[in-house]
Amino acid sequence: MEADFVIIGAGSAGSAIAYRLSEDGARSVLVLEYGGSDRGPLIQMPAALSIPMNMSRYDWGYQSEPEPHLGGRRLACPRGKVIGGSSSINGMVYVRGHAMDFDHWAEAGASGWAYADVLPYFRRMETWHDGGHGGDPTWRGHDGPLHVTRGPRTNPLFRAFVDAGREAGFETTDDYNGEKQEGFGPMEATIWKGRRWSTANAYLRPALRRRNVDLVRCFVRRIVMNNGRAIGVEVERGGQVEVVRARREVIVAASSINSPKLLMLSGIGPAAHLSENGIGVVADRPGVGANLQDHLELYVQQASTQPITLYKHWNLVSKAVIGAQWLFTGKGLGASNQFESAAFIRSRAGIPYPDIQFHFLPFAVRYDGKAAAEGHGYQVHVGPMRANSRGEVRLAGADPRTAPTIRFNYLSTEEDRADFRRAIRVTREIFAQPAFAPYRGREIQPGADLTTDDALDAVVAEHAESAYHPCGTCRMGRADDPMAVVDPECRVIGIDNLRLADSSIFPRITNGNINGPSIMVGEKASDHILGKSPLARDERAPWINPRWETSDR
Repeated sequence: MEADFVIIGAGSAGSAIAYRLSEDGARSVLVLEYGGSDRGPLIQMPAALSIPMNMSRYDWGYQSEPEPHLGGRRLACPRGKVIGGSSSINGMVYVRGHAMDFDHWAEAGASGWAYADVLPYFRRMETWHDGGHGGDPTWRGHDGPLHVTRGPRTNPLFRAFVDAGREAGFETTDDYNGEKQEGFGPMEATIWKGRRWSTANAYLRPALRRRNVDLVRCFVRRIVMNNGRAIGVEVERGGQVEVVRARREVIVAASSINSPKLLMLSGIGPAAHLSENGIGVVADRPGVGANLQDHLELYVQQASTQPITLYKHWNLVSKAVIGAQWLFTGKGLGASNQFESAAFIRSRAGIPYPDIQFHFLPFAVRYDGKAAAEGHGYQVHVGPMRANSRGEVRLAGADPRTAPTIRFNYLSTEEDRADFRRAIRVTREIFAQPAFAPYRGREIQPGADLTTDDALDAVVAEHAESAYHPCGTCRMGRADDPMAVVDPECRVIGIDNLRLADSSIFPRITNGNINGPSIMVGEKASDHILGKSPLARDERAPWINPRWETSDR
């Protein structure tokens, strides 16, 4: 129970770090993971995505505190409790984020993390398959562990969505992960040969085939310190508490919820909060657990007048046929997450890059697979990308088994509420275009009669859901920034031999689904840990709408 490097968490970043640290065989790596196996169709079949994130076997089952601006609702905050972490229970949508997101990171103190710095790591981690839909291969990776694919888009509604965006005057793009994010086009997914291509499949299994990597199933209690230096990890295994020793470094990659919790349990965090919980202060870092961000989204649903949506498969016989086809051939509807068209647009003039995202689905259903509409319909998941609201993760006590308290503080500013209203109104405009005329029935949600600001605010408060993109709770910044938790080499400030690398370190949430950037963090952090020179910068400029100052399209 000793290794050169001890990694806490076999999730999106942790699996990538284990793969890279062990690549040359010169160093021993131990990966600590509480969750179990990801084998079986519920995780591996893309179309079953709503099932594992609602199972206590695979999900930590966290919930927010009552959200004051959402009518006191407690929102689910799923985090993967399984190898592959949240990449094993997510929706498999792959988005790098916009170039300007990472330039903002660098401006906020994360030097060396501008777009020119991170683009080479996105390329290193990918093997990209365009599926015949176009795109510029020079912006993409071709020999990385992570397969990125596109769905077949055989349902005519996927094409109608893109055509409607064009008819409304918006841009189209054949690759939102390439030079041009802004526009309507095909969506990408971490799916390969009909299976979920999680980081367990892409990184962890190949790493575990090496003689210098081991996976230890255990519950991590805290990081063990000696004179301001991390020397190991206290774990519980088989009813026994023991210490796993790290000869070189401990690396925390336990998620944006569990990573700050673990630091605080180890005496790293806001001093007053630690003292309240009877925990001795090793390093007073007020930024631990602060800066919590997420994407909130609404499902805008429209009835379909033609019986071509996935509703026709919403019965046991059809589900059994789809499952059997997938099990025996790896093909068919079971091989897709059903998110095959997407869009990134700007909500108004004066915003230089997209701040609204759409996931289009040829079905009207909730993310948890419940409350199917009464018939055929289609929907978008829509919401603003860069909310001003900030929340926090805090300890609920000193017992490591106690879940932390999570307050997102969604929609706490008028600007955030106004952004959401704009997102709903522009969705209605897109659904009203001629491309949808052959299919368009009544508006199911919010309901066409709800048009005033107050009515839309009430709908959002009652029906908005998390997109499950929590991040930012141990943000990266300059070593002299009192609210930063890690420096630009992912070292926990004030502690030796301790790094943290996962979505916690994002200074600001990226534009789109955050699994791709989380894996990139693991890739880039591994070079810092090994003391390697970073990959050479790629100075290519992304496409920015020439009309951004005067038009939203």
